[in-house]
Amino acid sequence: MAFAENPHNFTDIDSKEKAIRLVEEGRLVPILLFPAELGGPEAPQNTVYVPPETRDIQTQIVGTLIRFVEEGLIDNLNAEPEYKGNSFVPSKIHMRTSHAGKPGQFNPTIEIW
Repeated sequence: MAFAENPHNFTDIDSKEKAIRLVEEGRLVPILLFPAELGGPEAPQNTVYVPPETRDIQTQIVGTLIRFVEEGLIDNLNAEPEYKGNSFVPSKIHMRTSHAGKPGQFNPTIEIW
C-alpha cells in the first residue's frame, strides 16, 4: 500500500504507525530533534521520522553546532519541527541557537518536503 505517490510528499502519513511502515521500507528514518551529541534525550517526544537524506543534513549541522559550542559561540539550542496539515512527518526543522553573553546566532532550517 503506497501512502505517498511523491517520495517527498508525506501528506498521507498521518500517524506514527504509517511512519513506522515507511521506516521498514527504508523511506524514513528516526532522528532526534535535539541531537544526542548535544544532550538530547532518546525519547518519543524528541523523535521525528524523516527521509534518510535529512539525517545526513542534520549530521552536518550538528557538527557545526558542536564546533560552535566548543568555541564558546553558542550556549543555547532550540529545535522545532514544522508540519503540513495532519502529516506525522515534519516539513521543516527549525534550529535556533544563541549565547547568553554574546551577540549573533546560527539558525539553520532543514527543508524536508
